[in-house]
Amino acid sequence: QVQLVESGGDLVSPGGSLTLSCTASGFTLQYYAVGWFRRAPGKEREGVSYISNRDNGKYYRDSVKERFTIFRDNAKNRVYLQMNSLKPEDTAVYYCAAAKEALGYIFAAEDYDYWGQGTQVTVSS
Repeated sequence: QVQLVESGGDLVSPGGSLTLSCTASGFTLQYYAVGWFRRAPGKEREGVSYISNRDNGKYYRDSVKERFTIFRDNAKNRVYLQMNSLKPEDTAVYYCAAAKEALGYIFAAEDYDYWGQGTQVTVSS
């Protein structure tokens, strides 16, 4: 069964850290590009971070640069999103998605093959 499962979401105070996991089953995640997306209450879904399946090139949206890090653990068939210095505006449901083919635009949601169910991140004091 092909599946992506996110985990690691939690309630955290401003300035805190979380590491989200995206675990694949039924396929080998290292051969897929992976994007992290989020949807905040009342807002559109937005791309947060991306890691290529070709050269492991990484991309971050401006608002999370220097705070978030995306990386792979191929032995565990996972991609992680380490999030530091969290802010209330980072509150959202976070989703990971996997794409086998090259993407014209890395955050074109319709081009991703598999999606997880999401994990809630709440940043609040």
